[in-house]
Amino acid sequence: MALGTVTDAPRTTRLAPRRGSARSPLRRRLAPYVFVLPFIALFAAFGVYPMLFTLRLSFTSWHGAGSAQWVGWGNYTYLLTNPAFWASLANSGAMWLLIIPVQLVVALLAAVLLDNAKLRMRSFYRVAFLVPFVTPLVAIAQIWVVVFDKDYGAVNRVLGLLGLPAVGWLVSSTWAKPTLALLFLWKTTGFIVIILLSGLQAIDGAVYEAASLDGASRFRRLWSITVPLVRRTLMFAVVMQTLAVVQMFAEPYVVTKGGPYSSTTTAGLYLYNSIGRSDLGTGAANSFLLVILVMALSLLFVRLLRAED
Repeated sequence: MALGTVTDAPRTTRLAPRRGSARSPLRRRLAPYVFVLPFIALFAAFGVYPMLFTLRLSFTSWHGAGSAQWVGWGNYTYLLTNPAFWASLANSGAMWLLIIPVQLVVALLAAVLLDNAKLRMRSFYRVAFLVPFVTPLVAIAQIWVVVFDKDYGAVNRVLGLLGLPAVGWLVSSTWAKPTLALLFLWKTTGFIVIILLSGLQAIDGAVYEAASLDGASRFRRLWSITVPLVRRTLMFAVVMQTLAVVQMFAEPYVVTKGGPYSSTTTAGLYLYNSIGRSDLGTGAANSFLLVILVMALSLLFVRLLRAED
């Protein structure tokens, strides 16, 4: 008799649930917060806490030693009634007028030229525009002191060869601001060129082709197509450079020391002078007033941009 093959029926094995499987959904929800926890901790330690400490310090009188004395709004009242504080804001405003309009025009024209695909050595020119921005500011400022020196500077030597009188670029209240503005322009314009170049590359080339077919000139295409399509990038550059001008410190500190006759004492340098006198309460109040000013200007620019939209 043939023996049939006996096979065991398959058995279904039920696996025991792993420990913690019920908590796995909770772990998945908490995982993103765990990953960002180091950043939150660092930001709270080096961002939020110093800001809150400075805000509290602005209502006190403290010189770095001993206990701080509560003075309420005394520091703010002192600054808002101090002519030197308003003079520093006026100097920063004058620097803004000397820098921002010129920089936007020059940077936009340079970005348009660099965006031309037919331009040879485009990569070289882009790097050349960015070199001043990555060069240490103190080194550039020292070069400015030498080049624009009244007696031995290269600029006045060139003027002498042309039969023109020497100019006190750094010792005259008339020429000190334009000289510092030129330094700021030479230092930061390359950065604005790169920002505007990124905005230009986002424009569809078909728009320019259609305008060319309609007979639009280069200036017409620049004014009617390029400027409107990069206005958000332009506004971003204005906000960034406004913040930089308000914070301007190293340029007047190294080149003119705030002179002559405090004509180049910007808001940033005035803040530094308050801290240099160990008047930390007034310096803290000064910094918060500058924050409020920059925020108000930024909101104004954003409102203007929305109005254009």
